[in-house]
Amino acid sequence: MSKTNQSVDGRSVFRVDKFVAPAAAREEILAKVRTTHELLRLQQGFVQDFLLEQFSGPGEFNLVTIVEWESQAAVDNVVPIVKAAHERIAFNPQETIARLGVRADIANYQRIPGL
Repeated sequence: MSKTNQSVDGRSVFRVDKFVAPAAAREEILAKVRTTHELLRLQQGFVQDFLLEQFSGPGEFNLVTIVEWESQAAVDNVVPIVKAAHERIAFNPQETIARLGVRADIANYQRIPGL
């Protein structure tokens, strides 16, 4: 692991959002994800992000986003910033997911030491 991809204590936090998005919802979901990630990239503690789309295999999640943060403190600091930005543009993620028939699995992860 390179020094640029870890926090001082080596405990990067990875926010992983997995979506089962119907084809009809794809473009709207991607637009919302891109807008949010543009904001995330500007925040202190942001390390890197990925937007992945399944192209083969039996997995059920067809869209996955991963954002690496330097620490849990960075994640905690960005939550109210994102919430305020979403409120300013009248974007409610939960309502959008429900309206589009998208299923989401969202959690924070850390690397397992020694692997």
